[in-house]
Amino acid sequence: MFKNLSIRQISLLISVIVWIVGTAFFGIVFYLNGEFRLGLLIIIIVSLLNFSLIYLTVRYLSEQFIFRKIKLIYKVISESKDSLEGQSELGRNTILEDVNTNVMEWAEKKDEEISSLKSLENYRKQYLGDVSHELKTPLFSIQGYLHTLAEGGLYDEKINMKYLKKAIDNTDRLQHIIEDLELINSLETREDDLTITDFEIKSLFVEVFSSLELLASDQNINLRFKPGADTSYRVMGDMSKIRQVIENLLTNSIKYGTQGGYTKVSFYDMEEKILVEVSDDGIGISQEDIKHVFNRFYRADKSRNRNIGGSGLGLAIVKHIIEAHKENLTLRSTYGKGSTFGFTLTKA
Repeated sequence: MFKNLSIRQISLLISVIVWIVGTAFFGIVFYLNGEFRLGLLIIIIVSLLNFSLIYLTVRYLSEQFIFRKIKLIYKVISESKDSLEGQSELGRNTILEDVNTNVMEWAEKKDEEISSLKSLENYRKQYLGDVSHELKTPLFSIQGYLHTLAEGGLYDEKINMKYLKKAIDNTDRLQHIIEDLELINSLETREDDLTITDFEIKSLFVEVFSSLELLASDQNINLRFKPGADTSYRVMGDMSKIRQVIENLLTNSIKYGTQGGYTKVSFYDMEEKILVEVSDDGIGISQEDIKHVFNRFYRADKSRNRNIGGSGLGLAIVKHIIEAHKENLTLRSTYGKGSTFGFTLTKA
C-alpha cells in the first residue's frame, strides 16, 4: 500500500498524521477544561490552519532535502544531460520505488561493464602474448639462419642453399601470419563489407579440391564427396570469402589427417538453408580443446602444430567469415577418430 508513494503523497500522509495528533491533543485539552463546545469552532479553525501549515512545511522540506538527494543520485547515474532535464517535475511525480529501481539497474549495468572490461583486458593480454610468440618463432629462425650464413656458412655448399630456403620459408610464414591478422581485423571492423552473390557450392569445392591436390597427395589423403549427400545447390554468400572458409577447413583436415585417410564433403538440405560438412578420420580434437579451437593461435596439439606450421589463425578466420554471413558454424569431434566441421549457407 505504501510502497509506491510520490513525494507529494508522502508529504500529505505525514501532514495528516501530525494533524490528527495535534487536533486530538487540542480536543483533549479543551475537553478536560470543560470548554469543548466553546472550543470546537476554535479547534476546527486552528486544525485547518495547522494542517495547511504542516503540509506546506513538510512538502517544502521534502522537496528541498529529499529531492535534492535524489537529484544528486540521478546526476551520478545519468549518462547524458538530457536525462536530467525536468528534474523539478521528477521530484514531484517520480515514485521513490522507481528511483531505487533505477539505481539498482545502474549498479548492475556498471558491474557488467566492469566484468566485460576485465574480460577484454585478459583477452588483450593473452592475444598480445600469442601474437608475440607466433611472430618471435619464425623471426628467431630467420635470424639464426642468416647469422650462420653471414659468419661463413654462405660459402659452405652443404648448408648455404638449405639455410637460405629455410629462411625464405620462415619469411613466408611471417607474411601469412600478418595477412591473416589483417583479414581478421578487416572482418571484425567491416562485418557488412561482403559481396553477396549466388553460386554453386559443389563447383566451388571442386575448384578447391584441384588447388589442394598436391598437398593431399603428399599426405596421402583422399578428397571426395559423400555418396548420397553430394547434390549441388546454389547458395548466397561472398564467394571469395566462402572459398577461403573451404580452403582453411580442407587444409586443416589434410594437415591433421591420417596417412591413407580421407576428407569427405557433404551437403544437406535444410529447406531455406544448406548445411555443408567437412569430415575426416584424422587425429580428432579432445572435448577440452573443442571450445577453444576457433580462438586465435590456439593449438590443441602444440608439438605437432609447430612441425606442421601455419599461422594458427585458419579456424579463427573461418569463424569470423561465417559470423559475418550471419550463418552457423558447428564442430563435432572425437579424439583419435576424426572431426566434422559444418556451416550453413542460405539457398539462392
